[in-house]
Amino acid sequence: MRHHAFVVEAGAEEGIAIAQEWAARELGMQTRGNPDIVALRHGLLSVEDARRVTELAASAPFAGESKVLIVSASRAYHEAQNALLKLFEEPPEGTYLFLILPNAGGLLPTLRSRVHVLGAPAASPATRQAEAAAFMKAGKEARSALIKRLASGKDEETRRANRDEALRIVNGMEAAAYAALKESGGASVTAFLSDIATVRGYLYDRSAPVRMILEHLSLVMPKNLL
Repeated sequence: MRHHAFVVEAGAEEGIAIAQEWAARELGMQTRGNPDIVALRHGLLSVEDARRVTELAASAPFAGESKVLIVSASRAYHEAQNALLKLFEEPPEGTYLFLILPNAGGLLPTLRSRVHVLGAPAASPATRQAEAAAFMKAGKEARSALIKRLASGKDEETRRANRDEALRIVNGMEAAAYAALKESGGASVTAFLSDIATVRGYLYDRSAPVRMILEHLSLVMPKNLL
């Protein structure tokens, strides 16, 4: 039996790409320029946003027999999740729903029970550590050049890949900070971990201030991480 409702645990653009690939593979749909594949991008998903999703789901497909509705958000309010319960339990016939979240841990149990959770391929811990180590060990000029590259991109695909790399660097820095905290502690390491927890969520947004985030972490990074 084919699932009709999914949650993809990934960044916005990566999750949208996963949903589009699923539509092409499972439904044989053309993903480029297809009005029956709709992608909505949100920061915080509100009740009003959820109601809009329900309205869009109720309309019939334009061209074929299937419609795919993709909703990405950095977070979804519990009230918004509750507003989606009935839709995700019984989507209109031929309608397939995808909710893209950077972390599925905040899903309400009632919504989780109605969806099939998909995960994006993750970089290995060794890859994250290597990228973070290269960033932390780099000299001022080399680090500035790396930050400049990660904050740029001629198209959305390149910018998404750069955001993903920046996120892996931040996660690797966090792992190094936890290791340093376990070994020697220190208020500076604790403060650094707090900074990472604050800014990391922004990297899941397609308009993420990558340069500002990496420059800030570069400035406040404790010297005892490596």
